[in-house]
Amino acid sequence: MKIKELIKQDPGFQYVIDNMEFMSSAGRRKTLNTEFCTDASVLQAEWDRLEKAIQAIREYKYKKPYIELRHCLMQLHDLQGTLANLANHATLNEVDLFELKSLSLLAQTATGAIAGLELSRMLPLPNTSEVFSLLDPDHTGIANFYIYDSYDDRLTPLRRELSALQTSEGDPIRISELLAQQNEIQNEVCSRLSDQLIPWTDTLVTAMEQLAYTDLLLAKAELAIAWELTRPEIGDHIEYTSLVNPRLKERNEKAHLRYQPVDIAVRSGVCLITGANMAGKTVLLKSIGTAQTMAQCGMYVPASKAVVKLVDGIVTSIGDEQDEMNGLSSYAAEIIKISNILDTCRSHDMLVLIDEPARTTNPIEGKALVQAIVTILNTMNSITLVTTHYSGLGSVATRRLRVKGFVEGMSDVPLTPQNINRFIDYSLTEDTSDDVPHEALRIASILGCDQEMISLAKDNINH
Repeated sequence: MKIKELIKQDPGFQYVIDNMEFMSSAGRRKTLNTEFCTDASVLQAEWDRLEKAIQAIREYKYKKPYIELRHCLMQLHDLQGTLANLANHATLNEVDLFELKSLSLLAQTATGAIAGLELSRMLPLPNTSEVFSLLDPDHTGIANFYIYDSYDDRLTPLRRELSALQTSEGDPIRISELLAQQNEIQNEVCSRLSDQLIPWTDTLVTAMEQLAYTDLLLAKAELAIAWELTRPEIGDHIEYTSLVNPRLKERNEKAHLRYQPVDIAVRSGVCLITGANMAGKTVLLKSIGTAQTMAQCGMYVPASKAVVKLVDGIVTSIGDEQDEMNGLSSYAAEIIKISNILDTCRSHDMLVLIDEPARTTNPIEGKALVQAIVTILNTMNSITLVTTHYSGLGSVATRRLRVKGFVEGMSDVPLTPQNINRFIDYSLTEDTSDDVPHEALRIASILGCDQEMISLAKDNINH
């Protein structure tokens, strides 16, 4: 699956891509067509290149070669259509030839800048000097393109006569004849140049794609520096130290709210996660999903330390799965999706993220379904995280974690609905109680909800 499909499934990953600074449309296109990678050697090689790019930016960011390379990339156009026409032996027009001349010059200039950054071995560009010479017969050394007189001996006298007639407002019939002759010769030149460029098609395609990749690599490196991302290691489990959700972290910082990173380690099988409402369980699942996607798309991850187990894909059931267009209820859409997840995991090793399954049906059947889901997934090699409010499920899961939740001593200011996150400890702790937190009424009271409702609810629990 490519990034352009992944961002539709994960708004958190969409946020990551939206925050990458591309210099060109070709670089963005290259990024969107990047595949979710399951090959450890390919990822290690990409992380090696990213590491070197980060080092180069830190050393050369305000020096000539890096500025020059960025300037080249800003001038890069995505010439897929023009190059496809060339490959199909179509006759290119003057605009097409100008674009190819510009590309050949950019490749030469970028080659020098990349050498100045000491990145030539990992970002090799083909030699396009002969293409440039073909399109620059008068040796101007600039990207502008024109059907030069030197392309055809007939052009010099024709254009001289035409210029004289136009200047003196001469015979309009003769001017029209000369313009038609000039147009015919120019078309012949375009056809001849197109034929001469055909053998250079692969070279030009390689130049454009390599420049686009350079744009992608620099965008990933700039993001890694700005967000303080970490190179992950590949292992047989998933483990993050100080994992953050970039989108939520930025939102909290803008609102001057506290943000707490989370440590977590999970292995194959099912890890059940419990905790009070508002304790960040759903955010945790989304954060792990986004980080895994970033890692397997060749990026660094938002944590201070990271180990990832490579999976075949990421499957989720998070949030409202209601599909009104198909006439499905929330429960129906959710249970169909979970059934599909089980089928997928029978033949693939996946990262499975399921948020409070069966919460919209009656508690007895809901708990039975969750037990069945967890039991099945726990026999598979996939890594599964399931959040739940159901108790009595610990015996069917490999591991059970609990978000610590409300700790009123965490802040020296009075607790209000506006600052409630200051009083929540989002860290995870091992949980062997096989029970779930009972803080719904406490949260309702903190939020200033109707006191009669809360009082009656407490009486109902006591009776």
